[in-house]
Amino acid sequence: MGPLVEKTLPTVPEAALTGSLRDYRTPEGPALIARTREFYDWQNLRRESGVWPYARSASTAPTARCDALSDSGEGFRGINFASQDYLSLSSHPAIKAAAIEAIGQYGVHSAGSAALLGNTANSLSLEKALSSFLGGREIVLYPTGWAAGYGSVQGFVRADDHVVMDILAHSCLQEGAKAATQNVHYHGHLNLSALLRKLERIRATDQQNGILVVTESLFSMHSDTPDLGAMRALCDQFNATLLVDCAHDLGSIGEDGLGHLGLQNMLDGADIIIGSFSKTFASNGGFIAVRDRAAAEYLKYYSATHTFSNALSPVQAATVLAALEIVRSDEGRELRRKLMDNVLYLRAEMNKAGLETLGDPSPIVPVNLGLEGVGRYAARRLAALGGIANLVEYPAVPQGAARFRFQVMASHTREDVEQVVDILSRAMRDADLEYRLGHEGRDPDLRQRSRAGAL
Repeated sequence: MGPLVEKTLPTVPEAALTGSLRDYRTPEGPALIARTREFYDWQNLRRESGVWPYARSASTAPTARCDALSDSGEGFRGINFASQDYLSLSSHPAIKAAAIEAIGQYGVHSAGSAALLGNTANSLSLEKALSSFLGGREIVLYPTGWAAGYGSVQGFVRADDHVVMDILAHSCLQEGAKAATQNVHYHGHLNLSALLRKLERIRATDQQNGILVVTESLFSMHSDTPDLGAMRALCDQFNATLLVDCAHDLGSIGEDGLGHLGLQNMLDGADIIIGSFSKTFASNGGFIAVRDRAAAEYLKYYSATHTFSNALSPVQAATVLAALEIVRSDEGRELRRKLMDNVLYLRAEMNKAGLETLGDPSPIVPVNLGLEGVGRYAARRLAALGGIANLVEYPAVPQGAARFRFQVMASHTREDVEQVVDILSRAMRDADLEYRLGHEGRDPDLRQRSRAGAL
């Protein structure tokens, strides 16, 4: 990365530091298109002030250091902790060779639903390889991880059934539940007592219909994991089915690459396992793994995102298959060890610098920012100083709990870690100062705390 040239950043108006996407989710009025304008005006104010850090695009491969563009077309370079490529396989020579070979043999398009003529020999080989990896389960492939998550709930749950899910379950799981039934029950994050109470209340009045208990093996905004064994026991007690979404840890964590299912010895404990290829397996796509062929065949014709979507392309299937071979090899084990070394080093350096990391060690390292306004200033400074990480705000996380989500790769070096921690420390100091200076006139208490050195 070349020498840093700091830029003069525009003044940020108060309106660009307040509000959230949730404020514009349910616009009112009869004009469906025109009523979107209020969101755009707020978004564009943030964009023009340099505090809209979303919809950026990579100008080079999403490696440990990369070139990128803001959504307004401004170029920048940085140390990249914003890409989901945990084992750094997206540019691996064997992966690229497999993709090129697949293009030569099949072209680039699946050209149909998997229910018709969309599959290729690559898809069938991938199903067999995933089945072997996951202990002999039946595999159903999906064009995206989101489609797999949605289809895993919508495909099995019917109107009189119940879904009980962690309040932080991914959007695809929540939307699948809403599409399937009105009986959707949320419990507090990782709260087993609350889960127990929900199951007791349901079974007190309904012994006839199904209950699907939904969780994730690694929650992507908090980097924490549930007690899967305890959840299995509750499902057995109340005749419920357990679904575990393994999008972020499958392939990237554990000696065998089975993530928390492996670490907790719960591979056989989940009734339904879903996963995404976009985090570790160098491609778009996803899967659902079930215990028997009857369940798999039912999904193929009753989960809408499988039946009515084009199948994985032959290139995607070949890419994932090659990645899975690496994940299960000695090279994969070494990459996971290197990844976890980077994770632990990043967390230690962050904490040494006085920055608060959240959750448990995983490829996701959340760094607490607090107020959304401070987070927006910090994200602007981080990019200007040569660091790339994703800002996460309410409603994706609780209000007043904005954070950066650093996503670690096996290819990061210690120098990458040390430099990005230094950059983040500077960005945070600058953000605190900018926020204070912008608010002292309107908030006497803030001015007093500033003088006392409380911020």
